[in-house]
Amino acid sequence: MPQRHSKNNNDLAFFTYDEKRKLGYGTQKERLGKDSIKPFDACSLCLKPFIDPLCCQKGHVFCKECILECLLSQKKDIQRKLAAHTGQQKQEKEEEEERLMLQKARELDAFDQQNHGPVPQYNDKNYNTDKNGFHGANSVKATSYEEEALRTMKAFWLPSATPDAPAKVEAPSTSTTCPEGREKIKMKNLFPIHFTEDTSAQKKHKSLDKSFICPSCKVTLTNTLSLVALNTCGHVFCKKCAEKFVAVDKVCVVCDKPCKDRNLVNVEKGGTGFAAHGDNLEAKDFKHLGSGSGLGLVRPAMKT
Repeated sequence: MPQRHSKNNNDLAFFTYDEKRKLGYGTQKERLGKDSIKPFDACSLCLKPFIDPLCCQKGHVFCKECILECLLSQKKDIQRKLAAHTGQQKQEKEEEEERLMLQKARELDAFDQQNHGPVPQYNDKNYNTDKNGFHGANSVKATSYEEEALRTMKAFWLPSATPDAPAKVEAPSTSTTCPEGREKIKMKNLFPIHFTEDTSAQKKHKSLDKSFICPSCKVTLTNTLSLVALNTCGHVFCKKCAEKFVAVDKVCVVCDKPCKDRNLVNVEKGGTGFAAHGDNLEAKDFKHLGSGSGLGLVRPAMKT
């Protein structure tokens, strides 16, 4: 006799909630760790430490090679779509000209038969004559009116009357877009950025990886800090120093190049792993019962 506890009840015709949990059924949630978050010094395309970084006006950072390859591939795709759209327009124009020529030829043929043909032509649908000479209600074969009705009828259940849906190519946009922010972007809108590398002796002994600091306050840059870049010279500061010195003095702290408030660009970066950062750091994945592994047909072992 089976046990009465719901978790140990294994003779039901359906899976219980506990059995589904054991089989991995439903929406699985997992909080992203540090390894799943993009650091501030990584390219948005290859996700590796950037080489010759370029930044757009929205603050997305890319490797120079990666963004150039992306923009070139977008231009090739635009040219391909433009060629397909031009070819479709040309084909539609030729079909329209052919349709007008056939319509004109039919009108001339009908006029010639009306005046010189042995059988009079009627405009009434009851007296329409088909191509085999049958006409009227006693016609065994379908009349031209019925053929026209079958041709134009939107009846998807009849194979002979299934309407065609030609694939229409829309006119593509001729502007390249940022792969991260999806806004319009050009090569001339990108500007190189320069990070100040930490060259202290303590950092060299601790780690072989490069670390960057703010050139003003010498604080190590991480994902916890908001970064600001100048699109005039490309130097990167922490947001506090940029608002306290650069925005007030209207000059770069490193190279003394004049700048304005509109030249300050907030650099986009990944999250920190903390809930207070505001990013969506939870991954979700829905799995059906069994997930294709055959476990949907196997019940879990009963607890002892």
